[in-house]
Amino acid sequence: MDNSIREKFKVLFGKECDVYASSGRINLIGEHTDYNGGYVLPGAIDKCIMAGIAPNGTDKVKVFSIDYNEYAEFGLEEKDAPAQQWAKYIFGVCRETLKRGGKVEGFSAVFCGNIPLGAGLSSSAALESTFAYALNQIYGNGFDLFQLAKIGQATEHNYCGVKCGIMDQFASCFGKAGYLIRLNCKTLEYQYFPFSCEGYKLVLLDTCVKHELASSAYNKRRESCEKALEAIQQRHPDTETLSDAKRIWLEEVKAEIAEEDYLRAIHVIGEVQRVLDLCDALERKDFETVGELMYQTHFSLSRFYEVSCEELDFLNRVARKCDVTGSRVMGGGFGGCTINLVKEELYDQFLKTAIDLFTKRFGHAPKIYEVVSSDGARKL
Repeated sequence: MDNSIREKFKVLFGKECDVYASSGRINLIGEHTDYNGGYVLPGAIDKCIMAGIAPNGTDKVKVFSIDYNEYAEFGLEEKDAPAQQWAKYIFGVCRETLKRGGKVEGFSAVFCGNIPLGAGLSSSAALESTFAYALNQIYGNGFDLFQLAKIGQATEHNYCGVKCGIMDQFASCFGKAGYLIRLNCKTLEYQYFPFSCEGYKLVLLDTCVKHELASSAYNKRRESCEKALEAIQQRHPDTETLSDAKRIWLEEVKAEIAEEDYLRAIHVIGEVQRVLDLCDALERKDFETVGELMYQTHFSLSRFYEVSCEELDFLNRVARKCDVTGSRVMGGGFGGCTINLVKEELYDQFLKTAIDLFTKRFGHAPKIYEVVSSDGARKL
């Protein structure tokens, strides 16, 4: 990608450029805990967005997307928002940088990526982080990685209509090859945990389905968590988030809340502990425990949080039958991918079995994405 970006930039703009990149991400465990003030455990992966960028001496941003084969040009005032959705991410990063007192002037850019779209690997966060990091370097704004992650998050909120948490941009900015990052979504404290995975491979199986009720169901689950928290706070007023609650406190209010609110809270409270237990297992290089906790998370997401679907549950069962060490739905659910931790000697047979059985059952093959831990935002 690096060479093709440099060549395209030279053709379009007649000069050399610097090239920057930022990675997509996986989340090994810690699902639907972010908006409940809990822990997540993401890491950057070897799929990225890459951009060649250079100042152009004008007051305009001129950008070409290789993947979309489209050109966009826009100014830096609020009224200058571009029409293309992909360009709004770049415009938003410029605007959020300026709002924070940073410098941005006209620049030219060419970008492309190899992050599979729609697979839950956060290509949009990688795009935001690439440009936020690059503009910070080019104009010497001095923002730290936390501020760059928040610029990306604010871009989603204010220019792309997505009220996301901080995890995706955080992982894209802070990622480090060979490590996962445990992030406390309430305090934003974080810690790196080694994830070298000798003898194992990490692979995503994409169901290629996305069920329509995803966004409304997501909002309903957030409301359920809020109701469970409110009931617990009546007895334990110092409880700031559902992730702070103890299971015994949830049992105290079980009769006072709807069963579905109770089940959602069971998942969140249990998931917080699973993240902590999995981090302990990583430090011991105990991958069997890591894998079992992944299976427990899938069960909880399927039965208690009810965000799985027939295709995801099917792949999870196939993984168990093939002695895969760990498997679970990754992301918001209702479609998308399972993430699987597989011993190298079982890898080829597992993929063959999963593809054959899934195709026979659903009429199409799952897409396969092998991923490796990587660095986050960087200059190449």
